[in-house]
Amino acid sequence: MDPANSPGTRPLPENETADRLVAQRTLFTGTSPVANEELYAVVEKGGSTRDRFSLNLHAGAKAHTNTFFGRFPASYWQRWTTATEVTASVRVLSTTSCRVLLVASDIGGHRRIVAASTPDGQGTVTLTSGLDQFVDGGSLWLEFEALDAEVTFDRIEWSVEAAAPPRPLAIAICTFNRADDCANTVAALASDTRVVDQLDAVYVVDQGTDPVEDRELFRKVVPTFGDRLHYLRQPNLGGAGGFTRGLFEVSASGDDTDVILMDDDILCEPETVLRLGAFANCTTRPALVGAEMLFLYSPNYLLANAERVDLTNLRRGLATEKFSTHNHNLLKSLPERRVDTEYNGWWSCLIPAEAVRRVGLPLPVFFQWDDVEFGLRCGRAGIPTITLPGAAVWHADFYWKDVDGFAHYFSTRNGLITAALDPGFASSALVKNLSRDISRSIVSLQYGLAHTQLRAIEGFLEGPEALADGGQAALASINAERKRFAETVTRRASELPPVAVRRADPPPNPALEDAILAKRVVTQARGRLEPGPVSISFEDAQWWHVGRFAHVFVTDASQSGMRERRFDRELASEMTRRLVAVMKRFRTEAPAVAEAYRQAFPQLTSRENWAHLYEN
Repeated sequence: MDPANSPGTRPLPENETADRLVAQRTLFTGTSPVANEELYAVVEKGGSTRDRFSLNLHAGAKAHTNTFFGRFPASYWQRWTTATEVTASVRVLSTTSCRVLLVASDIGGHRRIVAASTPDGQGTVTLTSGLDQFVDGGSLWLEFEALDAEVTFDRIEWSVEAAAPPRPLAIAICTFNRADDCANTVAALASDTRVVDQLDAVYVVDQGTDPVEDRELFRKVVPTFGDRLHYLRQPNLGGAGGFTRGLFEVSASGDDTDVILMDDDILCEPETVLRLGAFANCTTRPALVGAEMLFLYSPNYLLANAERVDLTNLRRGLATEKFSTHNHNLLKSLPERRVDTEYNGWWSCLIPAEAVRRVGLPLPVFFQWDDVEFGLRCGRAGIPTITLPGAAVWHADFYWKDVDGFAHYFSTRNGLITAALDPGFASSALVKNLSRDISRSIVSLQYGLAHTQLRAIEGFLEGPEALADGGQAALASINAERKRFAETVTRRASELPPVAVRRADPPPNPALEDAILAKRVVTQARGRLEPGPVSISFEDAQWWHVGRFAHVFVTDASQSGMRERRFDRELASEMTRRLVAVMKRFRTEAPAVAEAYRQAFPQLTSRENWAHLYEN
């Protein structure tokens, strides 16, 4: 039997052969005007026109793909895959000669020409580079020059030797009352025939009350996928429940089908699906392969090329090393160093079939930290996470989301559960760091946030039984409880009186922060605050600044309005008393509760448990 057509594999798409796998295509524009063309290709001289898959250069013009989407991430392919060389094939449409160069960089960004061709007339140019000089960093890209007449370059593909027949590939999209966004994401996938042909299934898991299936755009693109598109309705079990449903359905067959988990509210670059699938098909061992996240509101910026966590203070999104990149303008420079990561967000991340078989399904924690916990769990089981450069989607910028929301309950509780499942669970360090964080909330006049954090710790101490319903009860209760606190409500800026704007002084020396926190607590206890009201911008709304005032209007991170905070002696005292009591309880009970989570873990992540949640 031809291995390319054996059971459990997909048919080979056009231009892909049994011994060659297309790793990526060279694109010249995105699918949306939000996507800057210079993230794909740069014309550095002369006139040109372009579309998605072709570039036309006028006589004398020059262009290159040393860009975010234009590069081939050679370092990552050398480190993690079986590929030993890569070939770029370029169709050239010209009546005269032109020049095509295959160019490489190293860890310092130095440029070197690997291969060159000067075709004369129409034809296909192939340029090959070994993947043997990129361990610590470096990429490959193409450079084009039209010499005496205009020339068109198109159908550009980067291919490697196929290590095995292409594995089946599915996509699972989780959505909750973002019907328009979800429909747009599915439509973006449907717009790329090559991507559609590679997919064995698409699962749209709708947990909302505003059905995606009611959208005309969604109904219009459904026929593109035929019976491969599965639209599932279920109770709201958060992102964890929605994404897990896709893994649950795909893994039921026992086939080696990889699943790309994808957010509903992204701006989707369909090429990312092809790149994630091809890379995963060639890794030397099963790996989670994640896409990078670009900022939707600042679309030339990269969130990070590698992230880690600190489980002693429940911080995510930290730099993995000095060469990892955060909040980086990709039009100014491109990361050269290969950096390793601990996890990848599920805005777009490929989960290999082996991961579910080896470590089970995600935890039923509703949302927040589900992707982190699963990535760390896989890492402990020998399944690494790789964040692949040049595979990316645009997602709403995180700094536009205010921390003072119901989501902070799940962030804190689920962070604690993740820490408890780690062999290095450090309850004493957590007592210190959580006490500091909550004290800062109280000093900042954010009594609702302090309550949310305290309830999250109490939720953790309830043990694994609190996860029995997948988080629905916790969601309802924390939303109801937060209504007690006036500062949790965002008000229109135009409703507020004219007040003075108070800018923050430079931040204090980190070594003095605890002393300053203690000083703010004493000052508030004595009632020696500046009366206000004053207005403070979001960027200046630090605890050490806000804590000086009795009445402030603070801009919400979303910039949609402002929140009014007032010093309340009774609430401050209540939260402080609760903090002391909860931390005393945490110090005593946390080790035993952590052991309870570890004991319950196999059941929590089992198919039987998730089947029960989906049936309710």
